[in-house]
Amino acid sequence: MRIGGKVKLLKTKKMRQIIYLVIFNITFCFFSCQNQKKDDFTSIFNGKNQEGWSGDETYWSVKDGILIGEVTPETILKRNSFIIYEKEQPQNFELKLEYRISKSGNSGVNYRSEKIKNKPFALRGYQSDIDGKNKYTGQNYEEKKRTTLAYIGEKVIIEAMPDSIPPTNIRKNVKRNCWQTRTIVATLGDKKTLKTSIKNEDWNTMHIIVNGNRMQHFVNGVLMSDVTDLDTKNRSKKSFIGVQVHVGPPMKVEYKNILLKKIK
Repeated sequence: MRIGGKVKLLKTKKMRQIIYLVIFNITFCFFSCQNQKKDDFTSIFNGKNQEGWSGDETYWSVKDGILIGEVTPETILKRNSFIIYEKEQPQNFELKLEYRISKSGNSGVNYRSEKIKNKPFALRGYQSDIDGKNKYTGQNYEEKKRTTLAYIGEKVIIEAMPDSIPPTNIRKNVKRNCWQTRTIVATLGDKKTLKTSIKNEDWNTMHIIVNGNRMQHFVNGVLMSDVTDLDTKNRSKKSFIGVQVHVGPPMKVEYKNILLKKIK
């Protein structure tokens, strides 16, 4: 009887150990999966130098973990200049970063953008706009191409370009710096109210979600513009990411914590 009791006791202890092990593994897996979801974003700027990026060092530098774009009275631009992320050209992705811009500043985050031949550090493509006076911050502007696709507070569908517009001269479909073949399908909120979420000359977060033919621009968690691009002749499916210093008066823009997550 004693031997049988010991066997039962041993079996009971072993079962408890197995149960504890299963519970531990489930708990570990749960928290591990949660952390993995949070850590899906990968840093594409190391905060130390311009490794993986190419830009004109007259305007771009790195200090204290910050990517700095600066135009001085001595270095006034004749055309916009980008620092371009060279390591990959993501198709569907989320991009998160923090930025700070001077009041006179004009910048933007380009994506799915092609390099322009014979023009160093120039890009053509989609842009999440940024400016110090917050007239345009978060709107969808297509640099060197179709111009404004969606203003702040707009959800827009871009229809196919009319056959009457020659592909070699798409500017014929632009009026007042805005693409004409577009339909506003919803309002995201009052423009003035949306702008109150943006901090002047302080750090803000920008979150860009690009999936298929849909592009969403968030600033400090607030959706500023939402574009679905059905224009197969002009839309871009993938290409370079870059950030900009713009022609105009002296300015300064700063970027940090630039994170990328691919969407499968």
